[in-house]
Formats: sequence, structure tokens, C-alpha cells
Amino acid sequence: MTRTVLVAGGGTAGHVFPAVAVARELQRVDPDVEPVFVGVRDRLEARLVPESGFRLHFIDAVSIPRRPSPALLRVPKALRNGVAQCSRIAEEEQAVAVVTFGGYVSFPLDRAAVKRGLPLVVHEQNSVPGLTNRVASRWADRTAITFPGSATRFRYQERCVVTGNPVRSDVLDLDRAAARAAAREAFDLDPDLPTLLVFGGSQGARSINSAIVEAHGRWGDTPLQILHAAGRNGYSTAAKVWEDARAAHPDGPPVRLVDFIDSMADAYAAADVVICRAGATSIAELTVLGLPAVLIPYPHATADHQTENARALERAGGAAVLTDEELDGASLVDQVAPLLADADVHAATARASRAFGRPDAASNVARLVLELAEARP
Repeated sequence: MTRTVLVAGGGTAGHVFPAVAVARELQRVDPDVEPVFVGVRDRLEARLVPESGFRLHFIDAVSIPRRPSPALLRVPKALRNGVAQCSRIAEEEQAVAVVTFGGYVSFPLDRAAVKRGLPLVVHEQNSVPGLTNRVASRWADRTAITFPGSATRFRYQERCVVTGNPVRSDVLDLDRAAARAAAREAFDLDPDLPTLLVFGGSQGARSINSAIVEAHGRWGDTPLQILHAAGRNGYSTAAKVWEDARAAHPDGPPVRLVDFIDSMADAYAAADVVICRAGATSIAELTVLGLPAVLIPYPHATADHQTENARALERAGGAAVLTDEELDGASLVDQVAPLLADADVHAATARASRAFGRPDAASNVARLVLELAEARP
């Protein structure tokens, strides 16, 4: 008999990808379970969830403004509507459990689960929990966390379980050594040169783009090539400044500039070292692969959670951290060059990164959900 588990985690890839990873694992562990998603029409889940092969119900949900504004007046009604919609969906689907991954779309489903007496697991990707998860964790049967130190940030620490952050299957199952040659060929890279992957998210990161170009004349004898995803918003500017940098330093390392990378698995396969922001998804992917990194936390992240994320991996020895204030061409080279040029430093950092990773995260969360569902009368 098919049993339905309702899943919500929308708005950003950092919520959707872990949710999809857990949904796949639920199906693998118990083929009689059907994960069914709840989301919002104009957010990322509207595309990513159906593409992943799962059914998706749309509800009305709105984010809570951080500052007083007229938009606050719409929140109570929207919340009531969203909870009512989720309650109807739970009844129609005969749901046996709920698992949510944060973001404002999760809140109505969290509340509906409590009202209907359904087992509820809330997953928090970051070291500093978001508002939705901080509230929902008070009702949840279990709060699944990525970073062990996060437990102290929740009211009911005894309900927290360290599971790790689930990673999408194409990254989790990647054999970097076997895929390296084809991946470098796909990006038109030299198959034998150490490769530095630089990205700042789909829209790019201005400070990272600026620093990697500024570093162009500073690499000295460090052997490398650069795969730089400048982001859709930053690509045209990056193309111009790279042209100027190459003209000023023609002996600098080869650079492959792109606006966006569709397959991060291929990019990771091509890379030896990564420069990126410190989002929870990026850290989870880097660490399951054991990829050394230099992390530049986004300085305007809520509660500065990216800095907390990055420092946790830095303390473990799996990454170096530069703040936006410290970041420039010289500081970037100082941090990256040893990882590329010194095999012992690279190997030690890679080992520490992999030890920090949790390839079993999706399984941990899925089993937590199923255990609670089976225990509930």
C-alpha cells in the first residue's frame, strides 16, 4: 500500500536540492512511499521538482517582511490560507509524515502537520537556523541539523539529530578521477593542468569576480588554469576586465570564462581547488567530494550564517576562509597557491574536507522520517 510523505523546501536551490535528495532516498529505502511536494508557483521548486519526477501541489505562501511595511498586513490571511490548503492536501493524499527544509513555503505545511498530528521532521542546512525553522522546530518531533554546534540554537536541543546536509545524486555519486578528463574536455580545459574553479552563485559575486581577475598577474610559478563562472549578472563586466588583465599579464594562467555552469558535477570533476561562497549546499557538495576550498562568506547573509558555515569547515582543516573585507588579488593567491602547488597541503586539506562531509545525509533524514511514521499509531 502506497504511503505519502509530504515534502516542502522551496524558494532557493539550497532548500530544493536537499529536499529532492531526501525524496529520492525515501523511495529507495521504501518503494511503497511516495514523496509529494508542496510549493509556490513562482519559485524555483515549480521547475526543479517536476523535473525531478515528483508531484507538486501549489499553495499560497508569502515571506514575512523583516521590516515593518504594508506587506505585513497580508501575512496573517496568507498564512491561514496556506495552512488550510496544506491540511486539505494532507487529507487528500492520506499523508503519514511531513519533512520540511525551511524557507517560507515550509511554514504552512509545518503548521498543518501539527494540527493533523502527523510526524514532523524539520531539516536545517545552515549553522544558524532561519526564522521558519527556529519556530517550526518547537513543534517538530525531530530537528535534523547539518552542523553539530547548531543544536544550541534551538529551544529543544534534545530533539536535534545531526544528519548532515543531503546532496543531489549527480554530485554524491561522482567519481572525480574517472570523470576528470571528460569534464576538462567539456570545458575546453588543458587535461593536465591543475584547475581552479571559481563561482559565486547563479548571479555571480562581484567581490569574488574582482579578486580573481586582480590575482591574474600574481600567480608566479604556480601551475594552474582557471574555470571562472562569473554569473549571469556579472559576465559582461568580467569579460571586459579579463580582456584587460590578459593584455596586462599575457603570461598569466589560462582562463575559461563562462556565465553559468549547468552541470556542477562536471565542474567539480574538472577542479582541484574551489573558490566560492559558503552556502550550506556548496559546503555539503565540496565535502562529500573532498575538494579543498577557499570560502568567501556572503557578508549580507541572514545572521551571518555563511561565516558560521565556513568557520566550521575551516576549524576542521578542510578549507581556508577569507572575508569580503580581506578579499583581494594578493590575499586570494596567498590562500590558493599552497593548495595548488604543494601536494601535501592539498592532500591534507582534501582528507579533512572529506572527513567533514556526510554522504549519508539523505539516508539519515529519510530513515528518521520513516521511523517516526512507523512509530505513530
